[in-house]
Amino acid sequence: MSKKVNSFHDLGGFVFYTNKDFEFDNESNVEETVANNQQRLEAHLDKKNRGGKVATIIKGFQGNEEDLKTLGKMLKTKCGVGGSVKDNEIIIQGNFRDKIMEILKSEGYSIKRVGG
Repeated sequence: MSKKVNSFHDLGGFVFYTNKDFEFDNESNVEETVANNQQRLEAHLDKKNRGGKVATIIKGFQGNEEDLKTLGKMLKTKCGVGGSVKDNEIIIQGNFRDKIMEILKSEGYSIKRVGG
């Protein structure tokens, strides 16, 4: 038995196009990652909306999402803690700002301490 299709949403978000002359744009809109020595990162400490617990937040990364996730994973591993990457920021659980700044400097990043 087949389902009746009433709208595009019933197709699961897909739209079918039957033009034989259509050419796909193979260039992706992936942002190029800037070299480490040209990055200007900021290290913040944050307690807001975290139940009073401190988190170290790294902002200012210029590049694609995959490279940001790789950098976040490396920082979490070296600090031995958890964290996440979202909204173009790396969030590390706990006050590891000084340690993270040293790690990033050794990797060639320019990092600035922001806040208290």
